[in-house]
Amino acid sequence: MRLTIFRETGIAGAGARIGCLTGAPDELRVLPFDAIPALTGDPRLRPAIEAGDLVALLAADPGLESTAFALAHSQAAGTTPANAIDRAAVRLMAPLLRPGKIVCVGLNYRDHVEEQKIALPERPLLFAKFANAIGGDGDPIVRHARTSALDLEAELGVVIGRRAHRIAAAEAMRHVAGYTVVNDVSARDLQGIRAALPPGASGDGQWLRAKGSDTFCPIGPVLLTVDAVADPGRLAVRSWRTVTDGTPEGRTMPMQDGTTADMIFGIPELIEYISEVIALEPGDLVATGTPSGVGVFRDPPVFLEPGDLATVEVEGIGRITNPVVDAEGCAPAGSPAARLLAGTAAAA
Repeated sequence: MRLTIFRETGIAGAGARIGCLTGAPDELRVLPFDAIPALTGDPRLRPAIEAGDLVALLAADPGLESTAFALAHSQAAGTTPANAIDRAAVRLMAPLLRPGKIVCVGLNYRDHVEEQKIALPERPLLFAKFANAIGGDGDPIVRHARTSALDLEAELGVVIGRRAHRIAAAEAMRHVAGYTVVNDVSARDLQGIRAALPPGASGDGQWLRAKGSDTFCPIGPVLLTVDAVADPGRLAVRSWRTVTDGTPEGRTMPMQDGTTADMIFGIPELIEYISEVIALEPGDLVATGTPSGVGVFRDPPVFLEPGDLATVEVEGIGRITNPVVDAEGCAPAGSPAARLLAGTAAAA
């Protein structure tokens, strides 16, 4: 299942709804869960569906087994609604609007460690973001006044489906609901990376503000359930930066082009390590690290500017594109970011 939180455009007051994408890539439609009696008739699932909250649905239906069964039964019986909504008529929001925990992993790709000329880590390096960092496809990334060295990181996000506490690696995948795409936006100067700092300056020396700032965790476009991914350890991970060049579309430059096969610690090992001391709950998000090619370690360094677009993609799951704006929420007139924001506003 390609689960999503969506909102119909052009309808005043339209709220968030849960659905799944269905159909061929050029004929995508969204099947609303609140229009499927087999789902709304289940008293365990109904409150989450009425609230349009996928995190709540995961909590009510660990592993999404009841949801998948009801949806399959409805489709087999021909009772799914004929009025599924055209993809063009909806805006996909972050599939997890307020996850309870966002646990991130640093230095987890060999080539990303090598581009920094440092030793491979002996154990996973963990840090956290907060729910107010979450955004969806098309939502702005705010380059706040404390940074001038904003960077992007494409990552595979793992969504927890069953509570995981002191779980061995061999059992870890039973606790995964699915996957999403994550952009681990990072303020490299706050992070304290020398290449991002003026001579004599220093950053925070830790990662909380550098990576946990508001808007610094766009995710989406869907939650792809675990059964739809044959091998999460062999997925391409890519990113792009689009800059102003005098044309409406701007100029797009490739940044990262890696694979999850380059992970130092795989998903089972990460869940085992985290759950030793931190219980992972349904709807929690684990961001598994990023490959090489980020802006700060290029020569010269490359950073996101207001007006840019930041795009990240994981093979088979999808891609998200986010406009970069300044601390006041503005992008330069005529920039790719301004164009995207104007289109989003018009569709609303």
